[in-house]
Amino acid sequence: MKIHLQTFTVQKRVALTISRGTTAQSTNLFVRVEHDGIEGWGEASPFSIGTQTQTTDDIARALQKVAPLLQPYHPTERQKIESLLDGLDIALPSAARSGLDLALYDWFGKALNLPLYAILGLDCDRIHPTAVTIGISSPAAAQTRTRDWMTQIPELQVLKVKLGSPLGIEADKAMFTAVKATAPRIQSISIDANGGWDLSQALHMADWLAEQGVTYIEQPIAPGLEKDLLPLYERSPLPIFADESCWTSQDIPALSDRVHGINIKLNKSGGLSEAIKMIHTARAHGLKVMFGCYSDSTLMNTALAHLAPLADHLDLDSHLNLTNDPFEGATLVHGRLIPSDRPGLGVKRASP
Repeated sequence: MKIHLQTFTVQKRVALTISRGTTAQSTNLFVRVEHDGIEGWGEASPFSIGTQTQTTDDIARALQKVAPLLQPYHPTERQKIESLLDGLDIALPSAARSGLDLALYDWFGKALNLPLYAILGLDCDRIHPTAVTIGISSPAAAQTRTRDWMTQIPELQVLKVKLGSPLGIEADKAMFTAVKATAPRIQSISIDANGGWDLSQALHMADWLAEQGVTYIEQPIAPGLEKDLLPLYERSPLPIFADESCWTSQDIPALSDRVHGINIKLNKSGGLSEAIKMIHTARAHGLKVMFGCYSDSTLMNTALAHLAPLADHLDLDSHLNLTNDPFEGATLVHGRLIPSDRPGLGVKRASP
């Protein structure tokens, strides 16, 4: 099989600010697997967590190096391909592995002429509504962004609010209060602090946010300080989800006594194959499952939408905040991201 790589840059309608910084655009990688006249499509996007950064160039260079090694293989030889990738002298970046993994699943579905969710036997009626994200900002700017989302998606049901402001928890409270006042009909609001609080702040905010009717808190404590999740877990009135602290299924057992759920992202985990392992590992430990995204286009969010019947919470909104998304795929139906019935991932080029 042949591997083809192409970069593309997506622009955000509204720049997104989290506790670690602000993103206005992203240069992602379009990964194509070609064999027997069929093309499978995948995507990888750059991201950074703490000291670990995967740039677009890192991802592309890694795939360029592995492409000649993959040429003798058939796309259905997944165990052999995984053994090859596992045996590399230098580990393939997780985002590179994800882009390849998505393309192989897409190829397989197209070869069978079936959408991925049907191959996996999943029921799209079980897909929950996806949240849309309000980044860290002033209360007035947060209100404007909330109104924009409600105009763009009239049937919007779920909000995720980014907190962990560098200005402190009083700024977090002011912003959250402004968002809640602007969206009184939204019944489900979650919080993502992206590791922006210390333990005392997280304990205080968990109590305060519970009084505000919040559903859960994501990554309240910075990765590397997982020991602080335990006292928070024991005292928090709200469920705690791990994101940056949980990359793959191997991280889940150590977190199972201090979080209520995990956030799965394709770039972070290494693709749909590992995402499936994470889902089953989380369930075996009694944990909830949510899906998230980075600066991903419709291609990557559609890929996760095929697994969405297995998730409790969804935050697959990055493509909804793009001005120049190059792909079309899953569509919003009553606030739920539903994959198409086209074969494979069901993604196609966007209409000009």
